[in-house]
Amino acid sequence: MKLLIIRHGDPDYSIDSLTEKGRREAELLKNRLVKQDIKDFYCSPLGRAKATAAPTLSAFGKEAEIFPWLEEFSGYIVDPKTGNKRIPWDLMPEYWTNEPKFFDKDKWLDTSLMSSGNVKEKYTEAVEGIDLLLQKYGYLREGNLYRVENESTDTIALFCHFGIECVLLSHILNISPVSLWHGFVALTSSVTTLITEERERGKAYFRCCGFSDISHLYAENEPPSFQARFCETYSNFEERH
Repeated sequence: MKLLIIRHGDPDYSIDSLTEKGRREAELLKNRLVKQDIKDFYCSPLGRAKATAAPTLSAFGKEAEIFPWLEEFSGYIVDPKTGNKRIPWDLMPEYWTNEPKFFDKDKWLDTSLMSSGNVKEKYTEAVEGIDLLLQKYGYLREGNLYRVENESTDTIALFCHFGIECVLLSHILNISPVSLWHGFVALTSSVTTLITEERERGKAYFRCCGFSDISHLYAENEPPSFQARFCETYSNFEERH
């Protein structure tokens, strides 16, 4: 089985849609995806993900099933400095790298920071959602791998967001999402590809053969967006700090 996790195109967050660049990215993404035999499509309920999926769905003559758990990860923490609710990523490196539990796939939720809000509740919703979806195609989660009830070579596509993509990958690959949120960047309109490996009968694990692939942009000389990136060096004050 092949799983394509696709981040939305360059966003206009103010209207929850795409910029002109994002629309170009969505068209170039369509040109890439139509060359693949994709059986089913799933999408976040947010506008920027729907707008990204639209050209591809039109080309395939299909509709996407909307899953609430595919929207941008909405779990929140309470900032210990301000007392305000905020997203659980974009933490400063000095802070999160000094807490060993953040690197542990089983203990990161037990930290005081992640326990301060509803992260566990929202994380559970998302991982239960992806497991139910994979079970539909014959892959039942058991412990840290999947039991194969029915072998499948289907390809499915999920249009979503960077934060939730890291959550899904953390569960499927048994990695702390904190490491993924801070150590990886899924660029806009990028495709991450997971393929099952079934070297033991009845048992499957997913392997990532491509993360944040934007070859469809490079093929048409479309530059990547800076979205989700921060300053390359501290002195680059014109970049996002």
